[in-house]
Parts: sequence; C-alpha cells; structure tokens
Amino acid sequence: MSVRPDHWIRQMAQEKGMIEPFVDGIRRDGVISYGVSSYGYDARVADEFKIFTNVDSAIVDPKEFSDAGFVNRQTDVCVIPPNSFALARTVEYFRIPRDTLVICLGKSTYARCGIIVNVTPLEPEWEGHVTLEFSNTTPLPARIYANEGACQFIFLKAESECDTSYAERAGKYMGQKGVTLPRL
Repeated sequence: MSVRPDHWIRQMAQEKGMIEPFVDGIRRDGVISYGVSSYGYDARVADEFKIFTNVDSAIVDPKEFSDAGFVNRQTDVCVIPPNSFALARTVEYFRIPRDTLVICLGKSTYARCGIIVNVTPLEPEWEGHVTLEFSNTTPLPARIYANEGACQFIFLKAESECDTSYAERAGKYMGQKGVTLPRL
C-alpha cells in the first residue's frame, strides 16, 4: 500500500466528491488546523456531541446499546468530564474509493492535552459522516472545539481492488449522518 498525496486528495475531492465540504490547504487562523495537508486531510468536528455520563447508572453494552448514558449537546465548545468520553462527528462527509483504505490519527494538539481521538478504518466504498470518539484521559475537564481540526485521515492505495467492498456487503454504518451509536 502507498500513501496518497495532497494532489490526489484534492482531485478526488473536487472531481468525485470524496470529501464534502472540502478545504484546500491548511487553515490555522487562531483555530486547531484543518484541511488538506501533504499526505492527509485534517477533518473538523461538528457541533453535535453525545457526552457520556453515568447519572442513570447505565451499562455500556455493544450488543444492546442504550443512549441513556449520554447527554446530547449542540455547542461550539464541548466539555468532556474527567476520565470520560464524548461521541461526535466530522463536519465533512466522506466517499471512499474502491481501491482505498483510510486510517485516522488524532491531532497532536489534542493528544498533548491527554485527549485521544479514535476512529476505525474507513473501508473501500464506505460513505458518511465519520463518528469520532474523544476520550479524556485526564483527571480534569477537557474542551473540544467545534468546527476546528480534530483528526487526520490518511488515504492508502491498495495494490489491487478488493473482491467485496463495504457498500456491496451492505455494511451497517453505510451512509450514516450525524453522530451514530453502535449497531449490531
């Protein structure tokens, strides 16, 4: 696998709608940076958050997930409680080409504050808003800034196309919009 460069990302976004809305170049004007970089795309976090709370003594069960353990907030600044997490989504909607796998890494600005961003790989022919998990590993409340950079997506070109894409196997998170909770 090889890493796709900025000119490929730009072309795929502008001609094929791979990333919408697309920001050409890195934006840093007093915000956590976002946009196309040398070998990736720094996506923004939207202003929709599901913040984990245990007010109702909820149990986290991926087979029978209940949103009772979350509070919903639409805000420009999300405060994550100590040793807790929040779910959010990217501003950008992604459409992944068949010969591409995408991995995501958190921004160093957040990592240096003890905030970890987790995303599973974006598979060939998957599309949707990406659900982001922000884990606050610190004993202090932590802020996440909406409409600013949250993570970087790295696009990997496969040596050959897969036999079955995410779309063809009708993946359960295909076409997701908004913050999407676990599905079985």
